[in-house]
This record gives sequence, C-alpha cells and structure tokens, in this order.
Amino acid sequence: MDAEQAWERIKRGETGEKFAAFYDLLSFYNKKFNLTRITDREECEKKHFFDSLTGERYFPAGARCAEVGSGGGFPSVPLLIVRGDLTFDLFESSQKKCAFLCEVVDKLGLHARVHALRAEEAGRDPAFRERFDVCTARAVARLATLSEYCAPLVRVGGAFAAYKGKAEEELAEAEAAFRTLGLELRTAERFFLEGESDERTLIVAEKVRNTPAAYPRGRGKERSAPLGVREKKGK
Repeated sequence: MDAEQAWERIKRGETGEKFAAFYDLLSFYNKKFNLTRITDREECEKKHFFDSLTGERYFPAGARCAEVGSGGGFPSVPLLIVRGDLTFDLFESSQKKCAFLCEVVDKLGLHARVHALRAEEAGRDPAFRERFDVCTARAVARLATLSEYCAPLVRVGGAFAAYKGKAEEELAEAEAAFRTLGLELRTAERFFLEGESDERTLIVAEKVRNTPAAYPRGRGKERSAPLGVREKKGK
C-alpha cells in the first residue's frame, strides 16, 4: 500500500471523522487568528494533514512528545489522531492560538496539554528540560535556530524531528549547532507530495549528549545569532 492509498484508508471511519472535525475547527478559527493560508479542504488534507503524517514512523510507540511553535497544530494533531499511544505537550506563545489548540484537544479527545510558553522558556524549566522522547516542529524557524529551541527538551537517546522544505543549506548551516547541543543527524529524508514540485525534507537527529546548561540562550539570541552561523559566514 503506497502513501496515498494509506491516507485514503486513514480518512475512513472514526479517524476520518476526527480529521473532518479538525478541518472544521481550523477553518472556523482561521477566520479569527490567521492560522494558515491554505483553506481548501483537499489542499489542507494534502499539505497539512498528510504532510504531518509522513514522519509518523519516527515517533516510537508510547512516546512522550513535545511540539515547539504549535500554531495550527501541525504535525501534532494529525499524529495524535492516528496514534492514540502518543502524548504531546504543545508549546505556543500566542494566547489566541493556544485557545484554538485547547479547543481542538478537548473536542477531539486528544492526549495533549497546551502551554502558553515560549520554547526557550520551556527549555529552561526543569519540568520540561530533557523530558521528552521526541521534540518536533514544522515551519517555525531555520534549522540552527530551531535546534536550539528543541534540543534542550529532548532526553538523551531521544530525537529531534524537523519538518522542512528544501533543506540542504540549512543542514550545512546547522552542523555546529547540532554538535554544541548534543545532537547527531540520523536522516534527512527528501520527498515530494503528490502533484507538488516543492521538495520536502524530514530531518531527524538523535540526542547523544546532554545539552549544556547555557542553552537555550533566550533573549532572542537563538534567532539573532544562531549557533555557528556567523562564524561560518565569516570564514
């Protein structure tokens, strides 16, 4: 069974009903909070729902997961719909988007908690630091910055999973950040969604060492001065 056939099977029955309910909630709240520019149902199913599920195999059975910059709930909500064994802590700094996520979690009966908290704050909180089996994010920041947000949340032996577009430049740019934060790249899986010309990349790195206490740095330094990027450009 190929990926497209698998998606058609997923849409049937109770799982399909939950995806339909999620789309309805997304459409309703999108008029208020601008959660996504993709509003057509079929396009949303492919570019948001199906894309989110492409990384499903990198989430181990029973994993405790974190998502940084949850926004519209991708990839967390589609993963939670098809994987009842997963639990998620969703970190989102926007109160309005948190309200949307809370509504989704409640209406769909998902195993998730929503936190109105910045990733750099969560990464320094003992309740969250190095507590998760997997930390993931989609469309949040460039990889060097994103890794500093996510790595502190991942336990040693766990994984950082980033959903990206074309990512060769970002991967090269993030090499120093990965080393500093205790990450080792395991895969950068490139693929195309059906009928689309834009390349997608699933990046998975293993947490092999504890992240030094100095990270995340906070005060916006993760974005203004990504680890290793300035040094590399200055060579």
